[in-house]
Amino acid sequence: MKNLIKPLRHHIPAVLIIVCLLIVQAFCQLSLPSYTSDIVDVGIEQGGIEDAAAVQISEETMEYLQLFMDEDDIQIVEDAYTLEDGIWYLDEEISDTEEISDTLQMPMVMVYQLSALSEDSFKEMMEEQLSMEEGALAEISLEELGAMMGLELDTSENEDGETTVNMLPLLQTMQEAGQLDSDALLDMADSAMEQYGDSSDLIFASVAIEEVSAEYEKIGVDQDQLQRQYLFRIGRRMILMTVLMSVAAIFACYFASVTSAKVSKRLRHQVFDRVLSFGNTEIDQFSTSSLITRCTNDIQQVQMTMVILLRIVLFAPILAIGGIIRVLSSQTGLAWIIVVAALAMTGLIIGLVVVAMPKLKIIQKLIDKVNLVSREILDGIPVIRAFGRERYEEKRFDEANDSLMRVQLFTNRVMSFMMPCMMFVMNGVNLLIIWFGAKGMDEGLMQVGDLVAFMTYALQIIMAFMMIEMISIMLPRSGVAANRVYEVIQTESEIRDSENAASFEDLSFRGELVFDHVSFSYPGADDPVLKDICFTAKPGTTTAIIGSTGCGKSTLVNLIPRFYDVTEGSIRLDDVDIREISQKKLRDQIGLVPQKGFLFSGTIESNIKYAGESVTDEYMEDAASTAQATEFIDQKNDRYQSEVAQGGTNVSGGQKQRLSIARALAKHAQILIFDDSFSALDYKTDVALRRELGQKSAKATVLIVAQRISTVLYADEILVMNEGTIVGKGTHAELMKNCETYREIARSQLSEQELALNGGDL
Repeated sequence: MKNLIKPLRHHIPAVLIIVCLLIVQAFCQLSLPSYTSDIVDVGIEQGGIEDAAAVQISEETMEYLQLFMDEDDIQIVEDAYTLEDGIWYLDEEISDTEEISDTLQMPMVMVYQLSALSEDSFKEMMEEQLSMEEGALAEISLEELGAMMGLELDTSENEDGETTVNMLPLLQTMQEAGQLDSDALLDMADSAMEQYGDSSDLIFASVAIEEVSAEYEKIGVDQDQLQRQYLFRIGRRMILMTVLMSVAAIFACYFASVTSAKVSKRLRHQVFDRVLSFGNTEIDQFSTSSLITRCTNDIQQVQMTMVILLRIVLFAPILAIGGIIRVLSSQTGLAWIIVVAALAMTGLIIGLVVVAMPKLKIIQKLIDKVNLVSREILDGIPVIRAFGRERYEEKRFDEANDSLMRVQLFTNRVMSFMMPCMMFVMNGVNLLIIWFGAKGMDEGLMQVGDLVAFMTYALQIIMAFMMIEMISIMLPRSGVAANRVYEVIQTESEIRDSENAASFEDLSFRGELVFDHVSFSYPGADDPVLKDICFTAKPGTTTAIIGSTGCGKSTLVNLIPRFYDVTEGSIRLDDVDIREISQKKLRDQIGLVPQKGFLFSGTIESNIKYAGESVTDEYMEDAASTAQATEFIDQKNDRYQSEVAQGGTNVSGGQKQRLSIARALAKHAQILIFDDSFSALDYKTDVALRRELGQKSAKATVLIVAQRISTVLYADEILVMNEGTIVGKGTHAELMKNCETYREIARSQLSEQELALNGGDL
């Protein structure tokens, strides 16, 4: 996981922008359920009346309300309202009505209850106020009771046909007569609140809204218009939040995609640069197929995961935390359900990672194996067909493919198993919320809108955990891919430039090569490949190296451009150890034709001019002529602009070798190395090429590795190698006299007449 996050350190500003956008998106998304709750509770059930702070109150009702207020509350209300034509109007400049609503709520409840008091309740209250025994007024009618008190009671009938009494005028009269003081009325209100216990707040708020609605109806306020205005206002807010959420999500996706693409580009660049700096040892360590997989499949996996990381991995916790905060602030008493669900989800995710992680670590290795087998089969199709091994190769590919399939099926099945578990938890949570929410509504602890909002928040929290669960499979696999990529990036090449390399940058080299007691062993090998090699190759001379297969000829010339570094001894270029020269400076002095000729896709011109802009058209044509390549180039319609397929598959082996030789000659290097580069040439072309080469490279140091005696006959010095050592050194004539190994090679390739003609000793 560390290597998966590491690339983001170069894109911190973009990550911060994404985080801010995700916070905005989460805030908007979490705001929508509360607006839905407001629409249900306030817009529909309460008719658009938000709280007890009525916008209009009749003068009579205001007098009744003030019966249940202390002096401070009365002052708050009078400061907020203005009396005009018998109506108190709420000041339009007041935006926050919370304090006013809190002040008016209890008086509204008392006015609502006392304005329509049942006959029995009225008599009980009067018995309490007059300090009479309980039931003393039970047999007395309301008319008689009013006559006893010297008052005309305000009575009416409710919807059920029962007689109700408006006690407010009586209380007002009793207060004016001094029979009731303000403290007694306030105590009456407090006693009413205590009767409702824990559910008093919600019930009192609902009753206060009923009183406001009744007041609006009494003074002629259009409540339908009021409801429509509220619904439109909340609807506009929801649309605004939805648009803002969409814009934030779009820009978050955009920045996440751009950032992940830049991360992928940077990783590919780093891997490519690192691979170019590798010596043969590091290339052998990773293998070509593995490097290709790491540079393509693994980095693509990292890029895909990076988008998910920046969008989901960051968004899911923000959404979950925000949802939990909303749930805890809702005061529904159902937060424990979310805690249980979160613990269940966490347990499932941990179980998923524990079960799947061991398999995920080997997926990339199996992909490497499939790529390796595929590449070998594609490269070796002619051989496979020639030997009739199609069935065998199909079986080998099927084995690698089946191994990968089994591991992927396992992880997919685990993922498929986890999804029903997540859905079970989610549906179980919904069931618990509905069950206990219904009880809460029955007890007056919550409203329908609160339950709808809570269910939505719970769903969002669970969805956040489900998103985390869905990527919990991908993240470990991508972590493995990132580790493989960084394994390449962090691998240091054994071939490094010396600290003193800069001091030789301006030095001009003549090209004299000295092998001073050079020995070399491949990493991990028990025995050295080269042992105590000593010779000098001077400018203007040709040094040929010949020997049996596997004797170390190619290894020897690969030490010159530092594809490997010597194990013992040293190689000097003009008396300077090549390890003290920068790799670029050293390789600028060398024109190399490898044992296996390789051409790049492009044109003949681009391949010959591969050394760079220093190769002019004149150099190119001269090199092609020397390499005997003009013969077939001139036969092509586009000549030097003729297309070359990938790997040079549209040219013959001999043509490929000649173009490779022309590429090295066009560089005009001080040192020319031909590693068995004439093997695919016919004798006529070989002779013509070597003749031209001798003339064109008169000042260069030439090293030729060859299997054929005819190629090295006229070299200035021939080195004969056997089992990693030089067993003979000299001209052809000298070696025929004093080197048995050379004589055996010569006699195996040339007839006695040919040997005699070339100065050999029969």
